[in-house]
Amino acid sequence: MTLKAPELLLPAGSLDKMRAAYDFGADAIYAGQPRYSLRARNNEFRLEQIGQGIAEAHARGKKFFVTSNLLPHNDKVRTYLRDIEPVIQMKPDGLIMADPGLIMMVRERMDTGNYPDVPIHLSVQANTVNYMAVKFWQKVGVTRIILSRELSLDEIEKIRQECPDMELEVFVHGALCIAYSGRCLLSGYFNRRDPNQGTCTNACRWSYSTTPTAVDPNTGEAMAVPMDKGFDFAKAQQEAETSFSACGDGQRHPAADQVYLLEEAGRPGQFMPIMEDEHGTYILNSKDLRAVEYVERLTKIGVDSLKIEGRTKSLYYVSRTAQVYRRAIDDAVAGRPFNPGLITELEGLANRGYTTGLLDRRPANDYQNYETGHSVAHRSQFVGEVRQVEDGWAEVETKNRFAVGDTLEVIHPSGNQMLKLEQMRNTEGQAIEVAQGNPVKVRIPLEARFAGALLARVFEADTAVAAA
Repeated sequence: MTLKAPELLLPAGSLDKMRAAYDFGADAIYAGQPRYSLRARNNEFRLEQIGQGIAEAHARGKKFFVTSNLLPHNDKVRTYLRDIEPVIQMKPDGLIMADPGLIMMVRERMDTGNYPDVPIHLSVQANTVNYMAVKFWQKVGVTRIILSRELSLDEIEKIRQECPDMELEVFVHGALCIAYSGRCLLSGYFNRRDPNQGTCTNACRWSYSTTPTAVDPNTGEAMAVPMDKGFDFAKAQQEAETSFSACGDGQRHPAADQVYLLEEAGRPGQFMPIMEDEHGTYILNSKDLRAVEYVERLTKIGVDSLKIEGRTKSLYYVSRTAQVYRRAIDDAVAGRPFNPGLITELEGLANRGYTTGLLDRRPANDYQNYETGHSVAHRSQFVGEVRQVEDGWAEVETKNRFAVGDTLEVIHPSGNQMLKLEQMRNTEGQAIEVAQGNPVKVRIPLEARFAGALLARVFEADTAVAAA
């Protein structure tokens, strides 16, 4: 049986990232107006850039999807049609939408001929987890469903079987939200920056500590108990567990009311109450999704599009993920076995640890990163962009420190190459040993064909974590 290659869909927060995605193997990209997508920051796609992006994509035989997936309050409903009409007139290859009201408004104008007929893709924000929901959205004119991240591979396969004529899209790489497919309230609660309006501050990844509490006899509210006051955390935890194991006897154990206060590292003394329920207590910071090892299975299921998250990520991230997942798709279609080296290449990206999420059911602690809220590069680190090559010397704009003697990986659409850096010069032509981090410019020996390449410093396996 000949397998159909799924579309490889990459994020783009800028025209440069869009071009890199296409150069390294993407079939399509998605970008969005800051006001109506869930990326209000690090997003250069105003109306002019969207038009330029669509034109460039179509000239290359690629696709350009416009993300318009916020959950709007009344004020944005009022201005939506005014602002989306010029975008639709540019004829993007699809609108990614989540709100039923906005979908209805746009479909009505397409049906009456007032707007060009642009395909509508249902955002992951709509939380589609079953085949009947897919059939519902198909009846109202949606042409593609971006399935919830909460689905297993078997559930995706069942939806494919029940809905053979609907396009299905699945996330395979990128950050995971602690909420149900992105419907999080933390940032809005702490900072009044609503994730569902595109202004998330990633509060789930801040550093927190827990403080036990006691009931204030005067107010009846929880108050912090200093840890040096004889509080036995292990004993309290055991009592809480006992209380939940006895939930079926109709009696409420006193330990069930135990409250802990959450304290964020950047806000000392500001305590927020949390409680444990019968399902447990969860650390907030999710590991990142990596499903490159499941590309073959998803291809065989018949998923139409494999999507990578990260419109605010770097040019290096876009290039590397496009290159790796392109190879995984090509291998799957050609019947070649999975190449474990692709996993190693993704380790070179800054990440919070990887998980396959809910595609493959695992114990809950596999999803969480208990140690750090920031990204760490384990195998390699992005160190520079090659701006031009002249007379055998490449001008490099540095992003991180590297030095003579380092092993560098030259990442280029024509193929990657390892090199040992033997010499380096500054812009005045003087020999130097070390290139400090951004924004220094240096020169290194490099073939002319690598103009526009990205450079990554490669670490030895046993020193990678320390070096990163």
